[in-house]
Amino acid sequence: MRDTVSPLGLLLDVDGPIASPVTRSIATPSILTDLILLAGANVPIAFITGRSAAFIRDEVVTPLVGAGLPNEFRMYGVCEKGAVWFPISAAGMGEVVVDASVALPEAAVAALRRLVADSYADTMFFDETKQAMVSVEQRTDVAHAAYLAAQDSFNEAAFALLASRGVGVRLGDREAPDASGQIPFRIDPTIISTDIESVLLDKDNAAERALAFFAEGGPLPHLWRSVGDSRSDYLMADHLHAAGYDVSHVDVRPADGIPDRPYPVIVMGEQIHDEAGASFLDYWVDKLGLRAG
Repeated sequence: MRDTVSPLGLLLDVDGPIASPVTRSIATPSILTDLILLAGANVPIAFITGRSAAFIRDEVVTPLVGAGLPNEFRMYGVCEKGAVWFPISAAGMGEVVVDASVALPEAAVAALRRLVADSYADTMFFDETKQAMVSVEQRTDVAHAAYLAAQDSFNEAAFALLASRGVGVRLGDREAPDASGQIPFRIDPTIISTDIESVLLDKDNAAERALAFFAEGGPLPHLWRSVGDSRSDYLMADHLHAAGYDVSHVDVRPADGIPDRPYPVIVMGEQIHDEAGASFLDYWVDKLGLRAG
């Protein structure tokens, strides 16, 4: 397989196109089946996500291993938007590497944890599996409208807390520099969480890391597709386009607005989230003739 030219490469966000944003798991069985068929056809597949390595292990890698990954394939995980990475084999996750240089100060992490416990535990929870960034996520037993109503308040409180502790941070257009005038962290709200992360983390850098890993295992395909549900996911395709690859980005939540890009943007009709992700994978399994019978 090392010398076989891959027909396609995939960079996949997880929440939205692969895992349901409602159940936070792979709710469509064909997604697992199709990922395995594509992996067996030497399609390099990277999961580029803000999720933790523990989440990907439990909700993506373990189900894939259970469903029967092939003996040879190229699959990689880049978590926390580039702060954590690992290879994936038929035996599961390989060594997990954490870039501690982009982590929030431990005292700030502890203060944010207390803020959630004291004032916001009725609508959200502190994700204890994150190793470099902080994520505060909507509880699955809470209505989305109730979470959104509390999210803005939490974002403001988190900004004030970090600024008061001298942590340089940005929220939207507002900035609070640290003592050296730097702003090393940002508060990034999503539809089900708020991430507090290094400004050095983003999905273009994560994509670059994944491609470097894949190149070690054989020739890279010229044709790529990136798939995501947020505007930041376009950065995966941005990197591929700048590197000279033939890329299109699949937006599974286009209602948020499709930005102007120099490459094609694909939407899956009226389908969104993991329903759209499942249809996209199904299309490529059929196009490459991978379905038995």
